[in-house]
Amino acid sequence: MNTSLNQMITELRSTAQVAAGKPAAQAGADSGADFGDALKNAIEQVNAAQAQARQMSEGFITGTSESNLQDVMIASQKASLSFQQMVQVRNKLVNAYQDIMNMPV
Repeated sequence: MNTSLNQMITELRSTAQVAAGKPAAQAGADSGADFGDALKNAIEQVNAAQAQARQMSEGFITGTSESNLQDVMIASQKASLSFQQMVQVRNKLVNAYQDIMNMPV
């Protein structure tokens, strides 16, 4: 997930440079990954982490899984952290959008 987030950050920085009238760095823009695809992949990874944590938790509770409490808690915390990270990325995107929309033409 770090690579997709790094790609999003690079794309946002490039957009900010263009908005400020500076030439955009071509290295980040030519990475080959579409911004929408990177965002979709990141969301899918967060969803997969949450689904895995839920499955491990249900298996532990019902006793049908070989997972121990430590593994369940680690998976749950990973899912929580990845969700919190996605919320922060969303907040940054909303702020960037608002900044762009407030720019004088």
